[in-house]
Amino acid sequence: MCIYTGRGEILVLIIKERATLEQVELMLQTLRVYIKVAVDIEKGILAGGGEKHAESEAALLEDGSRQPDIWGADWTPFNQSIAYESIINIRPSQNNRSMVIQDPAIRERVKKITQELIGGYEPEFR
Repeated sequence: MCIYTGRGEILVLIIKERATLEQVELMLQTLRVYIKVAVDIEKGILAGGGEKHAESEAALLEDGSRQPDIWGADWTPFNQSIAYESIINIRPSQNNRSMVIQDPAIRERVKKITQELIGGYEPEFR
């Protein structure tokens, strides 16, 4: 796990194995209700937190991920739901011309990795 900081606060965590409840709560600090995540579907890891998917994407790129493998989503731990919409998903070169991940296989991989790494927790709303 890597912590990227800016202006003295935690912005993005890279999660490479099952996160703790405390890590999920840290990622929730920025937006409170949901976590913006970028998922590397080849490495099976994710980065989460911050205000923009691009921050998580940048953390993964800095950690050695390849851009074509990274997809953006929003994880809401309070009802364990995922939304597959992010500006980082607009990729005409990969036949994804929308902010929504259009390939069902990629959506399934993003969901599976997200659930395995940060799903199942019931953080306290603060």
